Amino acid sequence: MKRFAIAVDGPAGSGKSTVAKLVAKRLGIIYVDTGAMYRTVALFCTEKGIALADEAAVVAALADLQMKIVPEEGGQRIFLNGRDVTAEIRTAEIGKGASTVAAYRQVRARMVELQQEMAREHSVIMDGRDIGTVVLPDAEVKIYLDAGVEERARRRVGELQEKGETADFEEIKKMILERDYNDMHRAHSPLKRAADAVSLDSTGMGIDAVLHAILDIVAERVKEK
Repeated sequence: MKRFAIAVDGPAGSGKSTVAKLVAKRLGIIYVDTGAMYRTVALFCTEKGIALADEAAVVAALADLQMKIVPEEGGQRIFLNGRDVTAEIRTAEIGKGASTVAAYRQVRARMVELQQEMAREHSVIMDGRDIGTVVLPDAEVKIYLDAGVEERARRRVGELQEKGETADFEEIKKMILERDYNDMHRAHSPLKRAADAVSLDSTGMGIDAVLHAILDIVAERVKEK
């Protein structure tokens, strides 16, 4: 089968990463969690004491940031200057910071270069905010995955509790709404559905149902040659 790309976009908590990992495993392709890359930038700046709202300082810090993405079955590991930070970047606060730094043009340019390089070398499924519109505009499959904000907040709370972290539903819901606004209204590469993307609302759907819905879409659009 020829190399192909699947782009999955959507707001925070819509289930993109969870289902993309399952699709990658089922199809034997590489999963690229682009959000993890922006989370890594946010973590790096936070540890360095750099204010995430200071665009110039964040961009300047990129010169000292070395990021390595190591694909593995069902996902990837992220290394920051040689240190595995795959687990450390998964806090709600770092997620909020990721939304801030992702709005900066030069940060996005650096990350997009890495993402496109992976797509040139492998069949991939990528999830994020601008995959189908900016990163992989020629992807064979584009999906816009959404869910109601109440459900997205419940999912995020569950994820954090599974990791032993305390999580307040109303606070998480507020953070998700703030991130939605930031992602949709940023000046560079805002979150939006690509014109040729298939919309899929996962509200009330179990993960298996979402997985099979996406696999059906892929089967229709990717033909073996």
